[in-house]
Amino acid sequence: MKTVGVLALQGDFEAHRRAIEDEGGRAVEVRSASELDACDGLIVPGGESTTMLKLLEIEQLTEPLRAFAAKKPVFGTCAGAILLAQHVTHPEQSSLQLMDIDVERNAYGRQINSCIAHIDTAEGEVEAVFIRAPKIRRVGPTGRVLATFGKDPVWVMDGRHMVTTFHPELSAGSRVHRRFLQSL
Repeated sequence: MKTVGVLALQGDFEAHRRAIEDEGGRAVEVRSASELDACDGLIVPGGESTTMLKLLEIEQLTEPLRAFAAKKPVFGTCAGAILLAQHVTHPEQSSLQLMDIDVERNAYGRQINSCIAHIDTAEGEVEAVFIRAPKIRRVGPTGRVLATFGKDPVWVMDGRHMVTTFHPELSAGSRVHRRFLQSL
């Protein structure tokens, strides 16, 4: 059984844990570098990206997370997608630069503009919960777009890493988490 770490500094890490377990994986909460060692993959949940960056620094997790990602898959949702991006705008901020994508923060608008949509994917129809979601503005040549909302990519894989700009952990059933488990 594969073990997926869920970064448990901020965001709905509990919902990700349940989704992984519902798909037959083992999930553990990760709050320190030593806890990464037991993981086959890692989920970076949604939350507030600038706060998450600060917490990664405070907990001395930035470099251990980069080292982990050099060998094992990482899946970022919403703010996690922002953290994995190569370049972040609106406003510009630093990131872990794990994927060759450019992301615009809060591009769908304010909290009141949040929505739920049904999107078609290679894995079938998925309910996508967008909450102050970012938009992926550029996907590099090695990236694969797995789903779009309108014309915008909302689910992308690049090498071993994956992001969604929506929150699959908030929907019933999780084809997205299943796909991540299959990549381990």
